[in-house]
Amino acid sequence: RRVHGDVFRTARAPTIRSLAACRIFLQHRRFGKHNTPFFGLFKRSFHNMSAVPDLKQLQETAAKLRADVAQQGEKVRKMKKEGAAKDLMEKEVELLKQVKAKFNEAEKLIEESKPLYTRCRETLGNLLTRRFFIAPAFEIYGGVAGLFDYGPPGCALKAEVETLWRQHFVLSENMLEISGTCLTPEPVLKTSGHVDRFTDLMVKDVKTGECYRADKMLCEIIEAKLKDANTTPEQVTQLELLHRQADALKADEMHQAFTDLKIKSPEGNELSHPFPFNLMFKTSIGPKGDMTGFMRPETAQGIFVNFRRLLEFNGGRMPFAAAQLGLGFRNEIAPRSGLLRVREFQMAEIEHFVHPKKKDHPKFDSVKHMRLPLFPRARQLSDGLVVRDITLEEAVKIKMIDNQTLAYFLARTYLFLTKCGIQDGGLRFRQHLETEMAHYASDCWDAEIETSYGWVECVGHADRSAFDLSRHSEVAKVELIAHEKYETPIDVNYVAFIPDKKKIGPAFKADQNTILAALEEKSDEEKLKIQAELDSTGVYELKLCTGQCFKLTKEMIKFEKATKRVAEESFIPAVIEPSFGVGRIIYCILEHNFRSRGIQEQEERCFLALPAQIAPTKCSVLPISGKPEFEPLIAEVRESLTYRGISSVVDASGATIGRRYARTDEIGVPFGVTVDFQSLQDKTVTLRERDSMKQVRLPAADVSMVVSDMVFGRQKWEDVQAKYPAFTEQEVKN
Repeated sequence: RRVHGDVFRTARAPTIRSLAACRIFLQHRRFGKHNTPFFGLFKRSFHNMSAVPDLKQLQETAAKLRADVAQQGEKVRKMKKEGAAKDLMEKEVELLKQVKAKFNEAEKLIEESKPLYTRCRETLGNLLTRRFFIAPAFEIYGGVAGLFDYGPPGCALKAEVETLWRQHFVLSENMLEISGTCLTPEPVLKTSGHVDRFTDLMVKDVKTGECYRADKMLCEIIEAKLKDANTTPEQVTQLELLHRQADALKADEMHQAFTDLKIKSPEGNELSHPFPFNLMFKTSIGPKGDMTGFMRPETAQGIFVNFRRLLEFNGGRMPFAAAQLGLGFRNEIAPRSGLLRVREFQMAEIEHFVHPKKKDHPKFDSVKHMRLPLFPRARQLSDGLVVRDITLEEAVKIKMIDNQTLAYFLARTYLFLTKCGIQDGGLRFRQHLETEMAHYASDCWDAEIETSYGWVECVGHADRSAFDLSRHSEVAKVELIAHEKYETPIDVNYVAFIPDKKKIGPAFKADQNTILAALEEKSDEEKLKIQAELDSTGVYELKLCTGQCFKLTKEMIKFEKATKRVAEESFIPAVIEPSFGVGRIIYCILEHNFRSRGIQEQEERCFLALPAQIAPTKCSVLPISGKPEFEPLIAEVRESLTYRGISSVVDASGATIGRRYARTDEIGVPFGVTVDFQSLQDKTVTLRERDSMKQVRLPAADVSMVVSDMVFGRQKWEDVQAKYPAFTEQEVKN
């Protein structure tokens, strides 16, 4: 059990399930219930480990037991109501307790069969705080909810993830990077819709005034009910569906859900009706305080307002993409869950500008064969299963994913996240429900990562159509358009607008230009509908977004089909936007790469198996002794590493070499150089790989090149082992 216990913390499902089968077998022997389906299943598994049940089988068994609990519970309630004999009641109640015990054991096994990253929150949290990856901001003053500082290893990890993001997206896709301001004037965010619609639903404790984010509170209550053995299978199905829809519910729907589940505040008080709360931080700009501004909730608007300059910089060529890394600010209602829900956070956003009718991507062929874990809306509203057997090419063809460019960025995001160490089994792409999407959006998919807090949205992918540039162009009165030249002129059918200004002018005076502009902006389809209404009734009522209404007669305006020859087309580009929450991604990376070697020297040896490319420190240099004669070689090794851009740390403390290895493993250092007594004689050192803990001996002069090649993927540890002799013990002693 000790050996398996160590492996249990590092290995995936097979060993975990073997332990689970052993435990259940012992329970099976203890209970002496050989004929129940639940224990029979594990009896077979114990004798045939190749048939050990997987997580799905465990969940199916738990579902059957849940149904048994519900049936037995109903039987007991019915007998009690009918006044059954005491001895019969006691027998059935005892049976109910046994079935509940089996169900609870099954639920426990399900939890233990899940990946380690779903169960490591407390241990990882201690590690991150103790080694100063992160810490609450202003901690000596009691801290502020939702604000965190990054310490040296956290700051280095963040920088490495951002560097990899730039390489993977900005450099590989030839994007244009900008850096805009965090402080944003109100008109910009009024135009984008943030002032009016950037909200979350909130509920208040009517007695204490404490505020809660409605969808998160609802999810927590649902999760608690799902763990309750008394919840029937039918209720489980309904609750799971409601859980998937929670963040898409409108205020009235949320209120109904709270009412149905009889949700109260943690103090047991009544809650208010859900209402929207704007998440932006408001401020004033300038000494007079007469200009309202906000701390930006996203970086995207800084790209949109610079579209003309970006297009010009790109030589007028379309399509193209712009990117920006920077801080975003959201006044979260109830920040919690560490880096997952904070009020100030790093974002990395891409705005890919494309012709609204030409959303194919020139590099789509390079990813069309990939099969991503897709969670389309149809599955969310039915069986809740992720689709893994369809290629991106097929998904685009059947319109599961709207277009090639959106699918291409889903693939690139998948490759980026897995390169960062996110495990494939804990990653999915969830399509927005119809009720979640903005009215202008064509399609939206979130990259969600499974954590100890459940599934967390880390990257949003939205086809925003031409909404953003259209709105800024309309309000700022500046054309934000692109042009496409044709090799030879072509004939284009369109609907011409023919106004009679002599009749419109006297009738509407100062409003005539507004009316003409609004009619000119109508699509060809809308113009034909207006003409049909004029032909039918003789009058058309124009309604503006300002609330103004104008009645126009068929003598004032006319629309008719026409043809014109054009050499180029002008259009407002559509935008496809991948938006990355860097802080959330970093936390998910830490959970997905958390490992344990088990109990050693009366303490659990945990470490971070971070990919070398994003590890905060790439290499440690550990002298076997603190004697002065080791210093020149230590300095030489470290200088050569620094010359190649490899970060390193020297630990010359008096702790044992094993304890020093453990300290560097804990912060994710992938490689360790040990300078020992033999090093002083032949200028060789040992190189240790963190995950396997194996070592090779090689010339000190080779270290920086070998480590650099492994960090940047030019060679693997197995290649190094094949080239250099293995090291197993100290060959030259003092």
